Parts: sequence; C-alpha cells; structure tokens
Amino acid sequence: METPGPVNPELVYSLRRVTEGAACAAFNWIGRGDADDGGRAALDAMRNEISKIDLDAVVVIGETSAGEAPQPQRGEHLGRPGAAFKADIAVDPVEGTSYLVRGLTNALAVLAVAPRGAMMNPGPAFYMEKFVASAPARGQIDPSWPTATKLEALAKVLNKDVSDLNVFVLEKPGHRDLVSQILAAGARVAMYPAGDVAGALMAAVPGSGIDALMGTGGTPEGVMSACAIRAIGGEFFARLDPQLQTEAKAVKDAGIDTSRWFGRDELITSDDVFFCATGITTGLMLEGVDRTKSHYKVQTMMITGATGERQIMTSYVPTERLASVAARDVA
Repeated sequence: METPGPVNPELVYSLRRVTEGAACAAFNWIGRGDADDGGRAALDAMRNEISKIDLDAVVVIGETSAGEAPQPQRGEHLGRPGAAFKADIAVDPVEGTSYLVRGLTNALAVLAVAPRGAMMNPGPAFYMEKFVASAPARGQIDPSWPTATKLEALAKVLNKDVSDLNVFVLEKPGHRDLVSQILAAGARVAMYPAGDVAGALMAAVPGSGIDALMGTGGTPEGVMSACAIRAIGGEFFARLDPQLQTEAKAVKDAGIDTSRWFGRDELITSDDVFFCATGITTGLMLEGVDRTKSHYKVQTMMITGATGERQIMTSYVPTERLASVAARDVA
C-alpha cells in the first residue's frame, strides 16, 4: 500500500457532493425505463464533482456485467492528478439501476475511497456471496458454516433468540434455497428487490431492524460496503461467486479461488476510508431525491474511517449548481 499523504477526515464533506450530484442527475430517469441514459447522466455528474476535489484516485472497480448502467473503467484516473492523497476509489453512480428506471425503492448513488493499494481488486468477478453483521459478531462466526449454525451463533452474540433475527436477502431466484434455510432455522427474512449496499449497512448498524445480510450480490457493492463496515466496526465476509458462464471462465482463467472467504480487513486494509451514499429513490436507509424549481433535496450517509463517525445529512442543493450535468433534457 502506498503512503496516501495527509488524510483529512473532513474530506467526506467534499466527497458527499459527488454522490449528491449523481443522485440529482439520476432523478430525471426515475420511472422512465432507460437505464443507460440515467446511469450515464449520474456517471457524468460524478466525474464532474470529483474533478473539483483534491484527490488523486484510481478506479479499482469499473467494468459491469450486461444490463448494468455505465461505470468508470478499472484503472481510470479521477480527481486531480498530483494531489497529495493517492487513493483507490470504487463508485456506483446508480446502485439498483433496474429498480430506478421502474420507480422502485432503494436506489442509491455510492462512493468509497481508501488509500492507494488498500482496496481489494476483484479482477473479473462481478458477483460475490456476503455475510454481514454488527460489531458483536466480529470473530465469532465462520462464514463457511451452514446457515442455521451461523444464525445460532449470531443470535447468541446479539443476546437474542434465533426467532428474533431479521435477515436481509435480495429477492433473486438463486436465493430460494437460502431463504428456505433461514426460515427453517426459525429466523425472519426481509426480502427486497434491490438495496445491496443499504442492506449491508443496516446489518452492520445495531438497532436498525436488520441483524444480518446473507446471499449473493454485486462485487462493487460488496467492496464499497466493506469500506463502510470497516469504518463502523461491523463484520463482513465475502466469497467471489460468479453467476454467468463468461464470468466464471474469466475468474477461473485469472486463477481466483471461489471457495475462499475473504475477511473484512482483507478486502479493505486501511482505516483511512471514506464512504458516501445518497438516496435516489426512498428506501430502507435514506430518503430519495425531491426537487423543486430552485433546489434538489437530498439525503446522504457519510462515514469516516479515521474517526468512526457516521452521519446522515439532508442538503438542499441549488438546481443551477448542477444544471450542466443533472438537468439534461429528457426526451
């Protein structure tokens, strides 16, 4: 890992403008059925806002699977070349793209930053299986255990009955067996069509109503969530889990072990991390964008690893400040 240069905890207040800009740009495409245009507008807004920040960042996670919105490319430089803080960056201009364009819940604009070399590069893997829980679970659960065993151990450390556990699972056909196992163990399932990042954060925050996240979701969302969860002290495990034949072949050719579970501190090796997520559509964690003629109202979660602080900020952004990227004409 390279020496990152001075890391100012207040950088998070500048970084939140990046996700706010993306969320406002995506607002025009809520419920309009065009993932490419919405994602492209959000990405343009992100690039524009990052260029204003004293940050020399390299994209660690960029390429997407088929059907996803545009993303920056792996290896792309963002921010200001030569800035003192040399960073890895992972972004998702629209997390929950297909649900954004259908006007559904939990769409977010997300960004995570770590010192250069501190963020895991997952290679060609688009998907990973995850297990997320709050701080009391640290070191108490083996992710390779059967589902029922993991839930029994989690209930013990949380001082709950298994029947009181609420497990976040993405609503996917591939999760049918997992859901059956959770229910058979006696726990409850909270199923949502989108919200991989929001579900992970809620699982890591005590008292959120979600006790764990289980199942397979996006690799970019996983790495970004790991940044946030390291900062707030939660537990996070991930195993690369290819879902497509082309992805599986690329992962095999790269010599990646898909049976291995990576711990949180292997995914993110520094505490000097930053995380921002801004709601696009209202969901579990954040309110979505609201717009008047003069302002966008946005809500952002900001997490700073150096201090362990997490904040939720509601901002009113003048529409003219984002006019060049967020207020494009919609055909």
